[in-house]
Amino acid sequence: MCSSTTTSSDQIMNRVLELVKKFDKIDASKVIDTADFQKDLSMYSLDRVELAIAFEQEFSIEIPDEKAYTLTCCADVAKYIVSGVE
Repeated sequence: MCSSTTTSSDQIMNRVLELVKKFDKIDASKVIDTADFQKDLSMYSLDRVELAIAFEQEFSIEIPDEKAYTLTCCADVAKYIVSGVE
């Protein structure tokens, strides 16, 4: 992986983490890249839909519903975004 991609990946991860931390139903102190949205952050179906919409708006992407349910943590979201950018 080249350094520009790494920087881009790091920037995307930071943006994902910051967006999740700003979500009003989440304890920001618990947000790390591998924190499970449901198990660790107590986000359930509707909350995760709202978060997916926020990711779509922030990154100007579309996340299909069936894919959104497989994104269980910030690291998954960042990987998905990077894979669409590359």
